Amino acid sequence: MLIILPPSETKRPAPDDGPSLDLEGLSFGDLAPVRSRVLDALIETSREPDALRRLMVPPSRGDEVARNELIRALPTRRAVDTYAGPLYAGLDPASWSPHALRRAEDRVVIVSALWGALRPADRIPPYRLHVCARLVGMDRLEPTWRSVLVPRLTEAAERRGPILDLRSPTYQAVGRPHGLDDQMVTLRVRAAPGGPARIGDVVAKRTRGEAARHLLESPSEPREPLEIADVLATAWPIEVDAPAGRNRGWTITLVAAA
Repeated sequence: MLIILPPSETKRPAPDDGPSLDLEGLSFGDLAPVRSRVLDALIETSREPDALRRLMVPPSRGDEVARNELIRALPTRRAVDTYAGPLYAGLDPASWSPHALRRAEDRVVIVSALWGALRPADRIPPYRLHVCARLVGMDRLEPTWRSVLVPRLTEAAERRGPILDLRSPTYQAVGRPHGLDDQMVTLRVRAAPGGPARIGDVVAKRTRGEAARHLLESPSEPREPLEIADVLATAWPIEVDAPAGRNRGWTITLVAAA
């Protein structure tokens, strides 16, 4: 099983002290040249008068753009602890058992607009960069990353069984494992009968994080998409849609309380 996570716009502040960024020490080391280009372009863009527009950041978050200028010197923490949105709240890595921690080391990949692909323990500073940003001197980030991420994600997925991709379509556009569509699983969340007609984005993201944590903590080792469904069914009512028509992957729907 491979779990592909998105980043989150919300990041925890840098710790008071600790090691700064070691670009060459991150997982998937062959991505270093592209990481360096994107990082340099992000720092340069963050100094420009139109930085907020280019980075798609509201004025109220201007301090996060200014922080980008210091990114190489900021203290770092584990990537899985740096991201702080609802999905990561549900994932709750601080509570992982030793079993879940070991499994996450080679079963979880975080895809990022700045770093490309990370493992949970890779140390990174906080930053602000959306995949749709327009950086000075660079082409669009989606095709830039797609050219190098597809083989890395394919390699990470091979021999791992099914692939649970928790990214939005926007972040899936930077690359998906090649030739493994029949092993891909998308996770949807809907409200229980009698609840609201539509479940909120925050609840859906948090539930996806809880589902990933449940899979990491489970003693089971899913070898095919239906076995992911079996594990999730121990905690939620589920619905399963097999590949059909243009949808060549599997869809699991969790029925969650709002």
